[in-house]
Amino acid sequence: MTQHKRPMSPHLQVYKPQLTSVLSIIHRGTGVGLAVGTLFITWWLVAAASGPGPYEATREFYGSWFGQLVLFGFSVCLFYHLCNGVRHLFWDAGWMLEIEDVYRSGWVMLCASVVLTFIAWFIGLSL
Repeated sequence: MTQHKRPMSPHLQVYKPQLTSVLSIIHRGTGVGLAVGTLFITWWLVAAASGPGPYEATREFYGSWFGQLVLFGFSVCLFYHLCNGVRHLFWDAGWMLEIEDVYRSGWVMLCASVVLTFIAWFIGLSL
């Protein structure tokens, strides 16, 4: 049996990061962030169903600076993943597939996710 020498694929360090690859990696990361954030939401719901004591503990956690950071991170993940998902729906429909459109929609998606995050926090903190 002869063994064929096939070229090995270069490592990621060889490639220059492009907007499309960076946004794809961030999309995967925000998906993980949403999964972890869902555990925090579940904790809050279970505490609310368990009575005033457990609910007060979660309320204190989410009111702390670290809890606020967790909530902010979750909202960033949520809006980024949402906006990028809508972008992918356009691609699935066959729209905006030219490279210029791909880059333009990437920047629009980034701006929209930042704006939506800050709007949500502004409204949430105003109540």
